[in-house]
Amino acid sequence: MAESEVTVKKTDFLMDVVLSGAFFAFMYVVLQKHVPSNDPAMIALWSAGTAACMTGVFWMSCWMFRTVMRYQRELNARK
Repeated sequence: MAESEVTVKKTDFLMDVVLSGAFFAFMYVVLQKHVPSNDPAMIALWSAGTAACMTGVFWMSCWMFRTVMRYQRELNARK
């Protein structure tokens, strides 16, 4: 059986959590101005829901970027 390679480092995971949290907070504030309502509860609900979806996409893009970067470094190291 082949040895499993650890591709997720704790520091990478922590950095993505912090970046995603900051992105969520930023988008939450920005999106509050774009909710067509005067009710503060509805503004908070819809801006948080939209920011959560956008944060999920941001999280995936961070992981994809990191994966491609690791692969590129590995290819360059082989040359």
